[in-house]
Amino acid sequence: MNASTRAARQLIRQRTRTQRAAARIRRNGHATIATHAIAQGLTHREAASVAGSLRKAAAKLRITGTQVRVHAGRHMRDARHYTPAEVAAMCTIYRPRKTEYKIVAARLALAA
Repeated sequence: MNASTRAARQLIRQRTRTQRAAARIRRNGHATIATHAIAQGLTHREAASVAGSLRKAAAKLRITGTQVRVHAGRHMRDARHYTPAEVAAMCTIYRPRKTEYKIVAARLALAA
C-alpha cells in the first residue's frame, strides 16, 4: 500500500467515525460524552481523555445525565448519556491545555 492510499483510507475512517457519532446523537438526542467528542473530530483515545475531564466538570455542576444500559460485546454495562445542552454546560468550566482540545470544547459549547 502506498502513502497516498494509506492517507486516503485514514481520512475516510476519520470521516466515517465522525459522521456515525453525529448521526447517533441526532437520532437519539443524547449520547456519552466520548461520542459527543468523537462527533467533533477527535479519535477514540483523545475523546476518552476529554470525556474524563468533562465528567469531573459534570460532577462540579451536578449534571447527572441519563442512566442507560449499553451492549459491550456479549455483556451489558451501565453508562450515562448526556444531551448536547448538558455537554455545552460542562464546557463552560472545562479548561483544556492542548490547542486541539480547546477547539473541540468551543465546538461542543456551540453544538447545543
